[in-house]
Amino acid sequence: MRGSCKVSIVLLLVLINGVLGDNPYRFFTWKITYGDIYPLGVKQQGILINGQFPGPHIDAITNDNIIISVFNYLKEPFLISWNGVQQRKNSWQDGVVGTTCPIPPGKNFTYVIQVKDQIGSFYYFPSLAFHKAAGAFGAIRVWSRPRIPVPFSPPDGDFWLLVGDWYKTNHYVLRRLLEAGRNLPNPDGVLINGRGWGGNTFTVQPGKTYRFRISNVGVATSLNFRIQGHTMKLVEVEGSHTVQNIYTSLDIHLGQSYSVLVTANQAPQDYYIVISSRFTRKVLTTTSILHYSNSRKGVSGPVPNGPTLDIASSLYQARTIRRNLTASGPRPNPQGSYHYGLIKPGRTIILANSAPWINGKQRFAVNGASFVAPDTPLKLADYFKIPGVFNLGSIPTSPSGGNGGYLQSSVMAANFREFIEVVFQNWENSVQSWHVSGYSFFVVGMDGGQWTPGSRSKYNLRDAVSRSTVQVYPRAWTAIYIALDNVGMWNIRSENWARQYLGQQFYLRVYTSSTSYRDEYPPPKNALMCGLARGRHTRPF
Repeated sequence: MRGSCKVSIVLLLVLINGVLGDNPYRFFTWKITYGDIYPLGVKQQGILINGQFPGPHIDAITNDNIIISVFNYLKEPFLISWNGVQQRKNSWQDGVVGTTCPIPPGKNFTYVIQVKDQIGSFYYFPSLAFHKAAGAFGAIRVWSRPRIPVPFSPPDGDFWLLVGDWYKTNHYVLRRLLEAGRNLPNPDGVLINGRGWGGNTFTVQPGKTYRFRISNVGVATSLNFRIQGHTMKLVEVEGSHTVQNIYTSLDIHLGQSYSVLVTANQAPQDYYIVISSRFTRKVLTTTSILHYSNSRKGVSGPVPNGPTLDIASSLYQARTIRRNLTASGPRPNPQGSYHYGLIKPGRTIILANSAPWINGKQRFAVNGASFVAPDTPLKLADYFKIPGVFNLGSIPTSPSGGNGGYLQSSVMAANFREFIEVVFQNWENSVQSWHVSGYSFFVVGMDGGQWTPGSRSKYNLRDAVSRSTVQVYPRAWTAIYIALDNVGMWNIRSENWARQYLGQQFYLRVYTSSTSYRDEYPPPKNALMCGLARGRHTRPF
């Protein structure tokens, strides 16, 4: 990016957003290309960022401004989204089909993102055309500001692990299967940082403590993480400091991110770092190596077994993950100073996933509505008041009870500063994983069976963890509380990417009649225009 372009972007942000003022800027230029990769020993067409698979990681500090100029050298449109980054007042930058026009082949788009009032472990990924099964994902680490206390001593090192299931089949073949109404086959393997068995080594000093940040960037499978002979202390989940429980293994569902501390306190040798699939009949496993710097002995013994099909242990573990009330978050005040449990939700939304056949093809749906992306992003249609793109209320706020489904560009209405209860009800036999863009929410309860108002008696109204992605076990429910303090058009989606691709998602329009930039930023001057918005202009400067 040329210097004059950088200056113009910074001046524009100061003029328009004001609040970005003195916060530092970090500039990146990314070139998106195809390239040959061999993650499971078979040549595949991958999607690379600056020639890398996975892509480069992003390091930032709370409130930093991240300017990423993305050049699309693919033969098809491309978008990047930012899992867990809240895009405060700025859903324009969320990088999903409902908010942002895709970057055409041979063109570029510059994302302007502020990690406003956030800390923690997140990741980015390609959101279009099943590209996620080909790469173009990477880690995001948001560090606390120097004067904000962190509830643990600074670790001696910080490692990121992007873990996920993987197919040997190229992504465009998988996409064609889905579009033909067929289910995907089972994944072929599991990767750690884009590599298979024994493909990574993490070197540690004896007696030192290290932070491992683990994100499940896969498309279909919950995973379990463990390190041979070592325990791990959980310290952070998707930007929320947690009660520091000790675990021997940790379930990480699709789209989720965790931080653990591991102390190198065992005999000096090499140990297995293990990732294996959860809730699958055929268990997929891969390993990396934890290498003590003074080790003269390689890994030995069998690879440690992990949990497989058992649901009860996973549910129990999920309930032990709680918020650290005395720790500071991105601000100096304690996380527990926000007493969510004393606020009565204004309404309850119940969301039930389903797998209907529509027009002779397999689809997936939320409350019967199977999402179809319009040619015009919903956010642009809303801003320019373009009729015929979507209708508020096109998805009901509770399931009807029928088994059918219908195609719809589904948008649910909500109001700025509402405080709501959302219940995810899963009557299917597979684990679901749900993500809410633009927000962190409180996971107040989860259990088996049908949710009823009486289920609230089991809610955790004191120290529920705050996160952006949550699992729902088979034939079970999960309940969350959300304070809708972020105006915009926000994607609520399945993190199972085949289900998301075939319709298990919708958008929540959080609305205010105010036109103040204090509540929502205007569309960026460089916003791409497509569909019925083509030829329109965002603003004169």
